[in-house]
Amino acid sequence: MAPNQSSEEAGGSVLSRPLDRMETLSEEAYAYLLLVPTFLILAVVAFYPLVETVRFSLLADETRRADPFGGFVGLDNYVAVLTGEARIPRQVLDVSTTGAFPFLELGSPLLRQALFVTVAFAVLSVLFETLLGFGQALVIDQEFRGRRWVRVAIIIPWAIPIVIQGMIFFLLFNPTVGFGADFMQWLGVFGSNPLASSRDGFIIVLVADIWKTAAFMALLILAGLQSVDRSLYDVAEVAGATPWQRFKHITLPIVLPVLLVAMLFRTMDAMRIYGLIDATVGCSTVPSMTCMVIISLDQTRRWATAATIAFLTAVLIALFVGVYLWKLRDAREGVI
Repeated sequence: MAPNQSSEEAGGSVLSRPLDRMETLSEEAYAYLLLVPTFLILAVVAFYPLVETVRFSLLADETRRADPFGGFVGLDNYVAVLTGEARIPRQVLDVSTTGAFPFLELGSPLLRQALFVTVAFAVLSVLFETLLGFGQALVIDQEFRGRRWVRVAIIIPWAIPIVIQGMIFFLLFNPTVGFGADFMQWLGVFGSNPLASSRDGFIIVLVADIWKTAAFMALLILAGLQSVDRSLYDVAEVAGATPWQRFKHITLPIVLPVLLVAMLFRTMDAMRIYGLIDATVGCSTVPSMTCMVIISLDQTRRWATAATIAFLTAVLIALFVGVYLWKLRDAREGVI
């Protein structure tokens, strides 16, 4: 019995040592320890593909052989893409002659069109979705009869798949089927065929995304509103604060960190816009950075060029994320 008992005690001591060390860890170190599995998963599904994308972007395009990559060319692909020399299908690089963006004179077709469409779409969509979502969250945060049905009505657009959403707006603004094109033309906003116009198509895609995703912002902001102590409003009201003052000095500072996180998620998603464009007006009408990646892969088999554009898109997203994280840190420290 003694040998068995000693082996059991030895096994127990082996297992107890890591547990004892975990108990002595600080809260910060313990939090990082719990995040280790997440970091490992991210390394496999995110960081490794990113490293491979960088490696592919440094190789030459090879369209005549089975292998889509040639030899090492360094930064030549980046120079070709940024100067407009990359061999990307012409219909993607040239905006529509009807209602185009004539004021864009940034140099290369990539900078004139895909970069402009991506950044403009992200900024405008997130701005309007935040404003509408905040308004919706303030409404459904109040106690009133029928609030449950109002919440359902707000969430319904968010539950619609992107393909169906794109088809809805495609049919709505199709001159031969929908009434949206005739109505907007009567108002003098759109041309005769908005689905073939870069400017009109951009507006259609923008409105479609705002209609769908404002509910997402409303739900996240509502979670922040639910954390506000209601007694603060009572004290402010007794002190004679106006509704705007209560919103400015109580609601906004408390909800701001949640608001910035919601805007961060939406900006990252908006800068990867592809499915909604493809299902509504097509990438040849409203080209985005992701559209150029997909078409470079499918139509020309220029995988190295596609990897280059994909990495440039990732860098652009990282810049926006850095700004959000900086603002989020200031919001948590009470600077803003």
